[in-house]
Amino acid sequence: MIQRRTVGIIGTGNVGVAAAYALFNQRIASEIILVDQNKEKAEGEAMDLMHGQLLVGNVKVRSGSYEDLKHTQVIIITAGVGQKSPDESRLELLNRNASVFKDIISKLDKHAPNAILIIATNPVDILTYVSQKLSTREPHRIIGTGTLLDTARFRALLGEYYGVDPRSVHAYILGEHGDSEVPIWSQANIGGKPIEHNTIMDKPYNREALDTLFQKAKNAAYEIIERKGFTNTAIGVVIARIVEGILEDEKSVIPVSVYWDNEYGITDVCMSLQSVIGLDGVKDRITPDITDEEIEGLSKSANVLKESLAGIKELD
Repeated sequence: MIQRRTVGIIGTGNVGVAAAYALFNQRIASEIILVDQNKEKAEGEAMDLMHGQLLVGNVKVRSGSYEDLKHTQVIIITAGVGQKSPDESRLELLNRNASVFKDIISKLDKHAPNAILIIATNPVDILTYVSQKLSTREPHRIIGTGTLLDTARFRALLGEYYGVDPRSVHAYILGEHGDSEVPIWSQANIGGKPIEHNTIMDKPYNREALDTLFQKAKNAAYEIIERKGFTNTAIGVVIARIVEGILEDEKSVIPVSVYWDNEYGITDVCMSLQSVIGLDGVKDRITPDITDEEIEGLSKSANVLKESLAGIKELD
């Protein structure tokens, strides 16, 4: 009997649809179930994807309810609420999203307790932590998309700068998926050659130019939102990559948002760290030797997140 690989997606907004499209187009899942409060929207998105089967292959896409997620291996959460008005504070918005997640997590614990959850809703690190605290499943089975997208942007820009394939660039952005994120320059290399203090592809080391590249990667979302109103396609590919790593039991090392348990002296927060991903979720974490300055940056990133977590009522 062929093992079906079923993935659920909660929320069929821009990100949920992009994730469904990436999973469908890459044939990572054999079945995709779309769940949304707006059932007609979910039905329409499922129908639209299904019409591409001739060109992609037999990937089943359908809309459904939480009850239909019983046999899913992975569930992606992209649902959430936006800002009510310009006057609504970030903390008020966080609390409303925490309330939404409390309802979602409760239903998923009831109907799909064995699935691995991938959190994609922003602020992703906060909501990954909230999900872990509210859920009955083990923390290593709840993963945030974290800085994989930032890292992808970072490597793409470095590849362009040095004139090499981004897949040959090995560099990470860790910590918060946000303004306090940290580039790990001490471990960045191209083909095994450290970027710091070396000439690569006839380009002498230029820290100022490289810091500018990092800022472009960090601020990319703001620029994209300014131009098109939202980001969705790249994060859709990121979600598909994480799902693939889980379903294939790859044990790939990916920077995703996980619970920190004294890594670099940091505890009780979710943010990105190089993590080994497989069928059981996060199998292990990788903590290479990094500089004191980078550790300090990660500690500051953790403190930024903890300040936000302190005001979330659902965690009281």
